[in-house]
Amino acid sequence: MKQQLNRVRLTAGRVASFSCPADKSQAFLWDTDTPSLAVRVTPTGRKTYVFESRLKGATIRINIGTLAATLEEARAKATALTVLVDAGTDPRELEREKDAAKAVAKAAATVQAATVEDIWKTYLEERRPYWGELHYQDHLKMAQAGGEVRKRMRGAVTIAGPLAQFMPLRLADLDAATVHEWAQKEAKARPARARLALRQLKAFLRWCAAEPAYKAITVADAASGKKTREVAGTPKVKNDYLQREQLAAWFAHVRQIQNPVIGTYLQCLLLTGARREELAELKWEDVNFQWRGLTLKDKIEDERAVPLTPYVAHLLARLPRRNEWVFFSPTSKSGRLTEPSIAHRQACAAAGLELTLHGLRRSFASLCEWLDIPGGISAQIQGHAPQGVREQNYIRRPLDLLRVHHQKIEAWILEQADVSFVADAEAARLRAVS
Repeated sequence: MKQQLNRVRLTAGRVASFSCPADKSQAFLWDTDTPSLAVRVTPTGRKTYVFESRLKGATIRINIGTLAATLEEARAKATALTVLVDAGTDPRELEREKDAAKAVAKAAATVQAATVEDIWKTYLEERRPYWGELHYQDHLKMAQAGGEVRKRMRGAVTIAGPLAQFMPLRLADLDAATVHEWAQKEAKARPARARLALRQLKAFLRWCAAEPAYKAITVADAASGKKTREVAGTPKVKNDYLQREQLAAWFAHVRQIQNPVIGTYLQCLLLTGARREELAELKWEDVNFQWRGLTLKDKIEDERAVPLTPYVAHLLARLPRRNEWVFFSPTSKSGRLTEPSIAHRQACAAAGLELTLHGLRRSFASLCEWLDIPGGISAQIQGHAPQGVREQNYIRRPLDLLRVHHQKIEAWILEQADVSFVADAEAARLRAVS
């Protein structure tokens, strides 16, 4: 109960002259006209209007504001708060609800204003743990703004990626008409990249549609319209592979590549039939010279074991051990080989061939047809999913069985390529380089 001494009719003059005693941390001067209103003052001289009442047996106190507010405004606010308390409502809870509603509205406004670039960055970081490094880098290139000076080409600058024009747009504005107009332009200039960009955009929009924060502003089928697909066209089936009579020319020029890491990588890519990133991500800990096996990352399974054939073992044993990566690169940020395509294209051009890195994988599968090798053998070595009930559920081929056939494949390819090689047990020894 407040002492009568501290309750007066508040006026501007009384409020201005009210001060806090030196022996107290704060003092109150209560209003007689509005009993729930008081002026609080601290030893520093700071004064505020406060409201105090009791609700459900407990005292509640709320700051109404500084003296910038007039007495009439303070009394009106205190009276309104009294009405709420008398009705059994806690004004503080109402204030919290208002703050929560404001936060929700602010978040919604932020999402509405979010650009494709903002959300694209979030998407890439969220998905990166599930992607290979090449796949991640390809997404970055698709959306790059361009105009940066190229490191390897003096005076040249990077060009904008196919998806770059979408980046400044709000996600809410990315609709089917916008994508269709983009596809018409990009399909004429760079059809293959446009199709890849369209697939990436579809995956991005599906991810956005599944995210609670972006679901309401996402046009999930913006990149899936029939007309857009027709404009983008369909990719032609690639048919590049090495024929038997081309092996000699290919090996001769690849073995002349000055960078031994790239030359070894390309030969191993052909002789293992692996995917380019599977082999590029090979670490020394994944190479078992004793039991003659390689452990590769696999897009179907987490990893798969393939035989370490004699010539491949010989090539790997000749590489210096600079870091954890078998195919190291002193200039790459990752420390491993990332772009062997340039050297490969140059070697193929000198040999009179047109062949992609994936064409080497296709070549392995095609060359196996010359030998009496069961189809399931080469498929398992290459990491293809088992086909048919029997392959899926009954046939289990251990590494030593795969090795018998894989060594035949390697020996035959080397014979056709006129590559002289005699298996030597000593070739499997690593030489450490500090």
